[in-house]
Amino acid sequence: MSQPADLVLVDGEVITVDGAFTVAQAMAVTGGSITAVGSNADIRALIGPRTEVVDLHGRTALPGINDSHLHACAFGITRPPLALDAGHPAVTSIADVAAAVREAAGRTPPGEWIRGNGWDLGYLAECVGGRMPSRHDLDAVAPGHPVCLQDFSAHMTWANTMALRLAGITGDTPVPEGGVVHRDADGEPSGLLAEGAQALLSRHLPPYGRGQIERAITSAIGMLHKEGITSYTEPGLGPGGSELFGGAAGAEPLDVYADFARRGELKARVSVLLLFTAMAGSAARIEEGLREFAAPTGLDPRLLSVLGVKIFADGIPPNKTAWMHQEYLGGGLGCLCVDGGGDLERSEELAEMVRLAHAAGHQIGVHVTGDRAIDAVVGAFVAAQRKHPRDDPRHYLIHADFARPETLAELAAHGFGANMNPAIKWTTAELVERMLGPGRAAYQWPMRTALRAGVKVTSSSDAPVTYPNWRQGVAAMLLRESKISGRVYGPEERIGLEDAIRAYTVNAAWQDFAEGWKGSLEPGKVADVTVLDGTLTTLDPHELPDTPVALTIFNGEVVHSI
Repeated sequence: MSQPADLVLVDGEVITVDGAFTVAQAMAVTGGSITAVGSNADIRALIGPRTEVVDLHGRTALPGINDSHLHACAFGITRPPLALDAGHPAVTSIADVAAAVREAAGRTPPGEWIRGNGWDLGYLAECVGGRMPSRHDLDAVAPGHPVCLQDFSAHMTWANTMALRLAGITGDTPVPEGGVVHRDADGEPSGLLAEGAQALLSRHLPPYGRGQIERAITSAIGMLHKEGITSYTEPGLGPGGSELFGGAAGAEPLDVYADFARRGELKARVSVLLLFTAMAGSAARIEEGLREFAAPTGLDPRLLSVLGVKIFADGIPPNKTAWMHQEYLGGGLGCLCVDGGGDLERSEELAEMVRLAHAAGHQIGVHVTGDRAIDAVVGAFVAAQRKHPRDDPRHYLIHADFARPETLAELAAHGFGANMNPAIKWTTAELVERMLGPGRAAYQWPMRTALRAGVKVTSSSDAPVTYPNWRQGVAAMLLRESKISGRVYGPEERIGLEDAIRAYTVNAAWQDFAEGWKGSLEPGKVADVTVLDGTLTTLDPHELPDTPVALTIFNGEVVHSI
């Protein structure tokens, strides 16, 4: 007779996400591993006197969700009480942001920084009408405080005059390659800094202390458990991130993760990409990081694994900084955000950055959104692999908004992947349409085209860019509807439920080089399980985002239940 199980889940819809996408009724867990999956009768036979029995009552059990691009430390640190919530739906206008800053100024000692996060041009009523935010909006409500508000994407910062003055930012300040400093009519900074220009301000922010970083990570993991997330990728921690998210993408968060893992206090499986250079990069910075930065060692790779290097190639479409083949409406093509005097030099610099990281044996994840930039990145991947052949490096595009069909085919031919963000499309479709027109806005995030080409596609929230609600991500892949208008953008790029679930589970495990031990509910794999408070295969996709997670199991331990 088989050994009694520690925990069994019975009478449910157990979506295994195995090769055949088998749906079972029940499963058993012992010692942190899945020991059996099958019928109710099969699994009930494993119940002993000390077995914990969970009756699913028809609810769906899935592999623990793997959000494969999630800035967890930044997610925790950009939320109250560590930062002001300036995002939708809390604010829908510049006036709302100003009111929130006024309230914060009233409880903050004069001269201290006010930080916030989450504002979105697509949801600020005045911006939809054509007016941009200004330092003067913030000056009026917080003249005695430096104010720094980062937008939802982390690619634009809105500051007041005192903050600009403390950072020494004037009309004559040199702007980093690929960065943008918006100007008033008189040529002075308006208060909006985009891409690499944000570093002009962020380097002057007081850094978060270690206790705050520990609190941010712990808080974030607690929120992720409530969402059913048991694994995630921190896409960029290291010396190049010291000026991003107030230091939440720096080297110290990686040290905190390592300490948590060594003490047995890390209740999630975390993969890390090292960040040697921020949004204005160079091959020299990559080379220096590879030579001088030592990642933590002696860790359980099933808890914390440093897998590779992150590189920024270009910006984002809403800022008109994604590098495109065809102009934005109103003009401009964007550009690569790496060193170089022109497109050719920057392309060569990007290729050298990729080559260095590849030759050092790292997986590479490249932030890239514009179609022209994507072509350059895929070309760099292929060139690096030809010059330094490696077995299955699994490099991947991060975002890949406008990847062309022929480029996706080349990506697949070389075994590289694409990490996409369906919930960002849900929130920004109209804004992108205003920048690029309806045709390109509809095509953005071509998941179906990528899957048909044979690309391993993973899905992620990019939190804090969007809230890490994987149900919203799945619904967005199935529906491709806009949050604002309900309009459908690119119905031909919709994908089915099976592919959507794979993108958050076994494909994400593939990105982590971990598909052999996580990502599906099969005997021998780790017992990370997400239970939806409903039956997934019969739910209306419109209802899915608001369907709560009933139970989260990490390594055989219940870490969340309702």
